[in-house]
Amino acid sequence: MNIIVGGGKYGCYAAEFLRHKMENFVVVDVDRDCLAVKRFGIKASTHTDISEGEHLVQGDLATVLSLIEKLKPEYVFPTAPVHIAADLAKIKFSLQPWNEAVNAILPRLPEVVVLQAGKGKLVVSFNRDNDCVEKCPMPEVCPSSQIRKPCTMTKLMRFASPEAFILISYSMAPGMGALKGSELLEFFNWAKTRERFIVGTACDCHGVFTAFQKTQ
Repeated sequence: MNIIVGGGKYGCYAAEFLRHKMENFVVVDVDRDCLAVKRFGIKASTHTDISEGEHLVQGDLATVLSLIEKLKPEYVFPTAPVHIAADLAKIKFSLQPWNEAVNAILPRLPEVVVLQAGKGKLVVSFNRDNDCVEKCPMPEVCPSSQIRKPCTMTKLMRFASPEAFILISYSMAPGMGALKGSELLEFFNWAKTRERFIVGTACDCHGVFTAFQKTQ
């Protein structure tokens, strides 16, 4: 089973990909009449009646967290521009931003890759000043900036913050990434025992760090 977070344009892209591979999936969206439902005729289900096939569960990220823990999916496809691992951790644990951690990471990153920094969050990109190509296959030379990447963003982030838990957004198809469900569950278990932690997610070109400290 796979989970698609969001049933909009990119959720449809993920659903089409999984349909072609004949893989089971659940789309989670707050709108039970989202684009994926209209385009593919996916039927609404509840948490308890999900088995093989294609399902739509109406809900938010709290619903996604519950389904990840219940279904233990192979892949989770995040299709909204949010740091899903961090947002799920905020639901699971009582957290607040750890701003000092971001300040400590910044000196270990080239300034040219830093897109945004502050409030416990750091966004990085090898294509900081240009728009990305639609459905980009992430070649070694960026088609937007024409700059050759010195390494993957995953490697750069692991260098910049060795203590962080870095999740990889695996390239499933051009322009579409997914997280391994097993690695998300491993992250939750890792974070459970820490009072402060940094979580990052990265593909070859872009990445985000979020730093937290527990309030209880």
